[in-house]
Amino acid sequence: MTPPLHISARVSHLWGVSPRSCLIAGLMAIASCRAAATSRGSTVVFASGADLQSINPLLTVHPLARQVQRYVLLTTLVRYDSALTVQPYLARSWTWSQDHRELQFHLVPGVLWHDGAPTTAHDVQWTLEAAQDPRTGYPRLTDLEALEKLEAPDDSTVVLHFSTPQGSIPDVLTDLAILPRHLLDSVPLDRMRQAAWNQHPVGNGPFRFVAHEANRKWVFAADSAFPAALGGPPKLSRLVVAIVDEPMTKLAALAAGELDFAGIQPAHAEFVRRNPRLAVYDYPLLFSYVLVLNTRMPPFSDLAARTRVAQAVDRQEIVDGYLFGFGTPVWRAVRAGGAGEQGKTGTAPNDDRSARSDASPLSFELLTVGSGEAALEQLLQHQFERQGISISIRQLELSAFLDRVQGPSHQYQAAVMGVPGDLALGYLAPLLRTAGFTPAADTTEQLKQLADSTPVVFLYQARGVQGMNRRVHDVRMDQRGELATVARWTVVQ
Repeated sequence: MTPPLHISARVSHLWGVSPRSCLIAGLMAIASCRAAATSRGSTVVFASGADLQSINPLLTVHPLARQVQRYVLLTTLVRYDSALTVQPYLARSWTWSQDHRELQFHLVPGVLWHDGAPTTAHDVQWTLEAAQDPRTGYPRLTDLEALEKLEAPDDSTVVLHFSTPQGSIPDVLTDLAILPRHLLDSVPLDRMRQAAWNQHPVGNGPFRFVAHEANRKWVFAADSAFPAALGGPPKLSRLVVAIVDEPMTKLAALAAGELDFAGIQPAHAEFVRRNPRLAVYDYPLLFSYVLVLNTRMPPFSDLAARTRVAQAVDRQEIVDGYLFGFGTPVWRAVRAGGAGEQGKTGTAPNDDRSARSDASPLSFELLTVGSGEAALEQLLQHQFERQGISISIRQLELSAFLDRVQGPSHQYQAAVMGVPGDLALGYLAPLLRTAGFTPAADTTEQLKQLADSTPVVFLYQARGVQGMNRRVHDVRMDQRGELATVARWTVVQ
């Protein structure tokens, strides 16, 4: 197969390289093409399969967008290290009251927004209060239910008061990036999605926003003034997040040197390994793939239909045949560092697929994101057919998918979704709401809802598989995400 020239043109516009600088003559031949990579210098191009949905941390559930927010453009109060231990960041220290119902953060002084305004405790207070307000639509609103009151007695101190004693710093504080109050407090919270800041964001992180072209690229430049107390300026000059939705286009552009990083299908890992200028980086993810069943409408308003679909899934076949071993079968919600809540990778309890072929007819439409061959969805289709279940696969662009599945209308029957996890299992409540359930008050009861009522069919816990150009060094990817150490990446030509 010889990919046409438009593959090169589709990607090379992202940093100004002429499309004809790297003629893609075939996947096995393009490995010798180096001009695009060497001409970029210390600019790194990272592929995303879809646009970032929103750069505003109050609004988005997009996993890569959340990483760009907390590791590139903005800062969080605290952050995890590679062992998932909470470490200082914008907050240089903190103290708990004796009853663990009051948490006082002390901020690093002298951190500036990229427009020159100081970052203060009032920014922290405004961000958390905006996240708590239902009008904003913050996806992790329930994680802040115990937060009773916020105070900012001075510019460098913020105090959080909780209604109940807290065992540790809430996980949500490692995830929610702090926003500039002076640029957003005039925006009505129910109109946050229309805020001008979303199109031209001003951050305080290691990289400054430069440009965004919808469905094409995001460009960030190193902030030379990023404080040493927060890690100092990045080693890269620029980070470009390139939107490349076709898997084969990504693979071709990676081999051509037009991308430095690209998530690859496990089936392509061996091809990447054979290229001496590329490497395969695989790493654990706190990320599950699930089948969400809309319990608001037939056929999944019926528990028997949901149970039948769950029992028709062969998770091990998915891991072996689709993931080539880059994953773990799961039947329950996933905590950091482990398999499913049931803690095993064999056959699920009561997993009886043998007695379903003579059941009454069942059919539904399965929504998914993308425009390619939908290998996972086709494998599921085959598994369902073996049990007398008929499905039609409908692929949508990400924004259309999210509107159908998570929007107010919930116009879908079933959907395949990737779900980023968190240490507190805070993702369970939004998942239950997407399926049409009212979440219970605590995660133990939420786990019981998922187990007893089957509104969500867990499929597997993924491992990340990135193809990367060896010119980029000091890369570490783990359960925190692909970009957790991006400010420390270096380029060697």
